[in-house]
Amino acid sequence: MSRVAAVTGGASGIGLGVAQQLVADGHHVAVLDRDVPGAEAAAAELEAQGGKAIAVEVDVADRASVAAAFTRVRAELGATEILVTSAGVESFDALLDITAETWDRIIAVNLTGTFTCVQAVVPDMVAAGWGRIVTISSSSAQSGAPNMTHYAASKGGVISLTKSLAVELARNGITVNTIPPSLVDTPMARNAEAAGDFPGVDVVGPMVPVGRAGTPADIAAACSYLCSEGAGYITGQIIGVNGGMYI
Repeated sequence: MSRVAAVTGGASGIGLGVAQQLVADGHHVAVLDRDVPGAEAAAAELEAQGGKAIAVEVDVADRASVAAAFTRVRAELGATEILVTSAGVESFDALLDITAETWDRIIAVNLTGTFTCVQAVVPDMVAAGWGRIVTISSSSAQSGAPNMTHYAASKGGVISLTKSLAVELARNGITVNTIPPSLVDTPMARNAEAAGDFPGVDVVGPMVPVGRAGTPADIAAACSYLCSEGAGYITGQIIGVNGGMYI
């Protein structure tokens, strides 16, 4: 059955991989991102593959922007019944170097942005009596990470948010789960590598128990299942897709 899916951070990386998979699953997809040209290119690619997709500009840290984005999704595609929150930012800073501004920005995008997007679409799902929400958290929230206190804290908040949402929304036919990836070969990871913030995808990849870095498609495959009809009895769960990095 075709449903309307919204993917934040859908212009690149994990979000793009998820959008590609959801289109392949037969859903209509709204690609939400601050990067408008990137979102438009992604939507055009999805349409070229035979799917139905639109690009929607959004800053998930801005409540008015989120409201406007989902108003447009409703107008052009319909009520949102699948939401994947992949929009996120990271920063590598020693504890004593984290400024108030950096802390606030990380929390605003990764945690508050996730909450705001969920709050915007839940009325659609309640009305439908059906919904699938998948948040993208991080294994750094499970294990901790040096120089990423702010990032790990924001993603830990996403995990706790996911569990609470799952309990509150279960009787409405809405499931809420989180995928916390570890090393995934994305533009964000490559940018961090170029900046010298970690050894590199090709260096760390072989250290993963399965012997390689993850790909957006790896995350998307799990997301596809969690968004399916068959996953209706799975909610409030942390579905680790990390090649065995966090066990």
